[in-house]
Amino acid sequence: MDQFAILILDVVVIGLGLLLLAGIVTVGVMYYVDKHQTQHTIRRNFPVLGRFRYFFEYIGEFFRQYFFAMDREELPFNRAQRSWAYRAAKNVDNTVAFGSSRDIHKPGAVIFLNTPYPTLKEDAVESPPLQVGMYCEKPFYAKSIVNISGMSFGALSRPAVEALSAGAQVAGCWMNTGEGGLSPYHLSGGCDIVFQIGTAKYGVRDEHGQLSDVKLKKIAGIDQVRMFEIKLSQGAKPGKGGILPGEKVTPEIAEIRGIKAGEDSISPNRHPDINSPSHLLDMIDRVRSVTGKPVGIKFVLGSHAWLDELFAEINHRGEESAPDFITLDGAEGGTGAAPMPLMDSVGLSLKESLPLVVDMLKAFGLRDRVRVIASGKLINPTDVAWAIAVGADFTVTARGFMFALGCIQALQCNRNTCPSGVTTHDPDLQEGLNPQDKSVRVASYHQHLINEVGVIAHSCGAREPRELRRHHSQMVTASGLSENLAVLYPGNYVPLREKAD
Repeated sequence: MDQFAILILDVVVIGLGLLLLAGIVTVGVMYYVDKHQTQHTIRRNFPVLGRFRYFFEYIGEFFRQYFFAMDREELPFNRAQRSWAYRAAKNVDNTVAFGSSRDIHKPGAVIFLNTPYPTLKEDAVESPPLQVGMYCEKPFYAKSIVNISGMSFGALSRPAVEALSAGAQVAGCWMNTGEGGLSPYHLSGGCDIVFQIGTAKYGVRDEHGQLSDVKLKKIAGIDQVRMFEIKLSQGAKPGKGGILPGEKVTPEIAEIRGIKAGEDSISPNRHPDINSPSHLLDMIDRVRSVTGKPVGIKFVLGSHAWLDELFAEINHRGEESAPDFITLDGAEGGTGAAPMPLMDSVGLSLKESLPLVVDMLKAFGLRDRVRVIASGKLINPTDVAWAIAVGADFTVTARGFMFALGCIQALQCNRNTCPSGVTTHDPDLQEGLNPQDKSVRVASYHQHLINEVGVIAHSCGAREPRELRRHHSQMVTASGLSENLAVLYPGNYVPLREKAD
């Protein structure tokens, strides 16, 4: 027995000695490489030790997320916002204690004005379905004020898309396909679908990359597909196209998008066949005539002069030529990957653009004709209630529902290493995302969001969220005092043509 113990000890000592020797050799090799390379100054000046800089950079975002950042500090979504979404999705207690951690004196903070006579439970009503597409053969009666924004299969994993589809069906909201085409996973849950037509026309393109009426008609023949959205731009990457590398174009994705497997696919930075208000209205009319279903446009607003021209052209042609809806994204919108200058510095925030677009529609007499869908970090009840009060008919969110799926904001959407399985195509990482379980969370998140927007509306004396108006809310200004939204956004927009006259 003693000899066996001595033998084990000898083996352990030899093993540790070999590990130590291997460590010394490894450090020596790294030292030599670092001192003789010329690409990295830090590593050349501080061989071996300089390598830890990259490790600390990598883990820094995780330490900030869980240990160092305060509840209301972190971007793009702080811990308080994420925690609300997680609790709502898990259907657990969503109350807080001891007072709010939100700084209500911070410029931009939204405050709703409660009444001493709030709406009683027996007087409250659900938001009724709203018709979209009054001039269509098959208008859509949308049930929910909160819906799932565009996320493509390819950007999202298969189980993530399946969970969203099934959850949306239970919740009674629609799901936008994103610009990557309609996959069987979008349809799998039975929910209502908005088909997005991006600049590459994925899913409805012919062999030359042009819009195909035949494919449009085929997609429109699917009853679940309720509307079509022509995407002009989005908040996180306005005016930016993209390249889908050939290694990501699997046979399945190639079939769905209508491209060749294994080859790079180019998305232009705009629709090549849309270069004026007339071209845009012609495209809307074409898609609507072929499909018989509502057709809208999506964009992030920068210059608004083009909208003046578009709305004037609509009035010239007749209001039936207008898009059936406008999806307005803010510069705070998200994406899996985009250049930092575009994500940080181009486009107006939703707080500026939403009231402007609503007031422009009113000025041109088109507000009752065109539905307005607001998008851009609207993941919590206050954000949704603000958008409805300012004038939106519906709101959509992508990242809110990603949190419902279990996204931890690891900021690895573009690396195929998403630890929660939401944006990766690594089968091992996808294994952790169970569509049946997560679909329940998607529906629960939606239900809590709707309920708590209703709570805000009732506190203001409204029977349901769409009765909220600008005078029901105030926004904190740079002085630290709040101003009523009806004063900040008086709704007196004058068309540029009239200003010139």
